[in-house]
Amino acid sequence: MSYENTGDFSKDNGGGNGAAASQAPAAEGTQGARLQVVGQYVKDLSFENPGAGLSDIKTRPQIDLGVDLQAGRVEGDRFEVELKLRVAAKADERAIFILELIYCGVFMVENVPEEVLQQVLLIEGPHLLFPFARRVVADVIRDGGMPPLMIEPIDFAALYKAKAAEAAGQPVQGAQKS
Repeated sequence: MSYENTGDFSKDNGGGNGAAASQAPAAEGTQGARLQVVGQYVKDLSFENPGAGLSDIKTRPQIDLGVDLQAGRVEGDRFEVELKLRVAAKADERAIFILELIYCGVFMVENVPEEVLQQVLLIEGPHLLFPFARRVVADVIRDGGMPPLMIEPIDFAALYKAKAAEAAGQPVQGAQKS
């Protein structure tokens, strides 16, 4: 059984924090799966700026992006999803900046079968959180005196499949390790 989410993620549920809810068509044995953002927040943020004031950088910085995801039950039908981003920039073998962010969301999950729960949390959860985490990254880097970095959208479904294949010991095709 697969989980397909065709909900409209652009609707605010009135919470004022960008919280969104999505409903999927009723799957076999369910009454319509629901994933709702209850809250979102910066759990941890670190920014090192050894390149501050360097005006002699002649080459375009190399940007390395690492992404990691974790999900766990908080209580009952509420789950916390952690979107971990690590961004490091180097130019001429010198570190320009290093940013590490753990951006979290608490989600209420209803009518999602246990066999697809992790998949839903680790694909749909980060999909909803990512625009906010990307803004935090851009703002912190800009406030550090650098041009803001706009991270390209991330395919969380492909990332989930790559991690699942890696955990199963299967070769991963077309996926980059972070």
